[in-house]
Amino acid sequence: MEAAFFDLDKTVIAKSSVLAFGRPFYREGLLSKGAIVKSAYAQVIFMLVGADEAKMEKLRTAMLRMIRGWSQRHVAQIVRETLDEVVTPIIFKEALDLIAEHQAAGREVVIVSSAPEEVVQPLGEYLGVDDVLATRAEVDHAGDYTGELAFYSYGPHKADAIRAFADANDVDLGASWAYSDSITDEPMLRTVGHPVAVNPDKELGRLAKAEGWEIRNFAKPVRLRSRMSGKEPALAASGALAAAGAGVVVWWWLRHREHAAA
Repeated sequence: MEAAFFDLDKTVIAKSSVLAFGRPFYREGLLSKGAIVKSAYAQVIFMLVGADEAKMEKLRTAMLRMIRGWSQRHVAQIVRETLDEVVTPIIFKEALDLIAEHQAAGREVVIVSSAPEEVVQPLGEYLGVDDVLATRAEVDHAGDYTGELAFYSYGPHKADAIRAFADANDVDLGASWAYSDSITDEPMLRTVGHPVAVNPDKELGRLAKAEGWEIRNFAKPVRLRSRMSGKEPALAASGALAAAGAGVVVWWWLRHREHAAA
C-alpha cells in the first residue's frame, strides 16, 4: 500500500494552527487583550521566517510550564465551538485537491503535525483523511495538564511516527509521498520515495533544489465548508490545545527578546 503524509501548518493550512487560536482564547478569558495583539505579530513572524529547531524547543519548554494545572474541560469546549471559525477558512485549495488525488489513487492520506492532537484529529476527520499523527500532552487523573508531553511530533520524531505507521499498516514508504514547508521536516521528507517541498522556507528550498525534489507553491486558501457542504466539523476535541493559547504569548516574548538583544 502507498501513502501520502502531509505536514499541517503552511502546507495544508495557510497559517500556524497554534497561533490561529489566539482570539478564541482571548474571548474565553485565557489570554489578555495585549496578548491577542501580540499574537498577530507572532503570526506575521511565523509566516515570514518560520521557526528553527532551537526556537521551537524554547517555545515547547515555556509553553508546557505555563499550561501545567490547566483544566482540559474548558479548553475542549473552546475547540469544539471555534474549529470551523478558526481553521477551516484557511485551508489551501491546492492541498484539498492534492488530498483528493491521492485518495482517488487508493493511497492512505495522513496528516503529520507538531500541533496538538486535539486540533489535528478533528480537522483530519473534517478533511476526511485516513489518520493523523500529532503531539500528545499528558493529563493527570483529574484531567489537568501535567506540563509534560506523551509524544512530541516534531523533527526526527515525525519520521519515527511515519515509520511506525508504515510498519503497522503495511505501507511501502519507497512508493509513498510526503509534503512539508519546513527544513525541520527533512527527516520526514527523507522517509519516503517522493518528497515534496510546499511553500518551502529558504533552507528547505535550497535542499529541495540540491536533491532534485519537487517544489510546489500553494496560495489559495478556501473555506472548507464551501468544498464539503453537508459535513459538520468533528466535535471530539480535548485539552492539549491550551498549549496553543499559551504559545501565542510565549512565541511573541521569545521573538521580542531576540530582537531586543540584537
